[in-house]
Amino acid sequence: MTVKIPYDVLQKVKKPARYTGGEFNSILKNWDSVSCRMVLALPDVYEVGMSNLGLAILYGILNKRGDTLCERVYAVWTDMEDEMRTKNIPLFSLESKHAVKDFDFLGFSLQYEMIFSNVLNMLDMAGITLHAAERSENEPFVIGGGPCVYNVEPMADFFDFFVIGEGEEILGEVAEKFIEWKNGGKIGGRRGFLKKILSVAGIYVPSFYEPIYDDENFIGMKTVSDREPPGTGRKSTIRKRMHGIS
Repeated sequence: MTVKIPYDVLQKVKKPARYTGGEFNSILKNWDSVSCRMVLALPDVYEVGMSNLGLAILYGILNKRGDTLCERVYAVWTDMEDEMRTKNIPLFSLESKHAVKDFDFLGFSLQYEMIFSNVLNMLDMAGITLHAAERSENEPFVIGGGPCVYNVEPMADFFDFFVIGEGEEILGEVAEKFIEWKNGGKIGGRRGFLKKILSVAGIYVPSFYEPIYDDENFIGMKTVSDREPPGTGRKSTIRKRMHGIS
């Protein structure tokens, strides 16, 4: 679904250029010509998010693929949020103005803990179910990456999987696994895809693991044996993906 932004909405907010897109060097691909659609988010306002070089690098790498498109979305300011909620406008991407919930993947760059609440607000504004375990087959896979994934358990329930380490290599492999799963008939549904990407080095799927606590202190992880997918390369320890090292 392409989101229409009423002119009067842009007239009411302080910085409408945050939401219009069309910047130099932005990339707009044909929605129907690709097999994998990702939207990347830094959950902060446009001025902060667009200046993040890591996200810009991933954006360029993914859009070089002929089978994949990548667009961007950022957190909206409170004046725009009020207008969007009042008029039932869902969160949308900058490039094509497609509703975020229509993409195959929504990837968040978790740069600092103070933006965790913005992640939940963006999911809510997009109309995406907050808890990963409750998401339907037609909702996007929600990915987390960036510095905060090294202490991610407080947010684990809200993400389908995390990228630990070099996203420049991992996301391309995720796209390939997704297209393979999609073209193969989406065997096993969402769970089937999550099992499939366990073989990708640097991927952590929280639903296949269980945190261990000593009272209130986190002391480690254990695999959940009754959910163990056979033959998928599930690891007892998830290691950071480094360039050239799987």
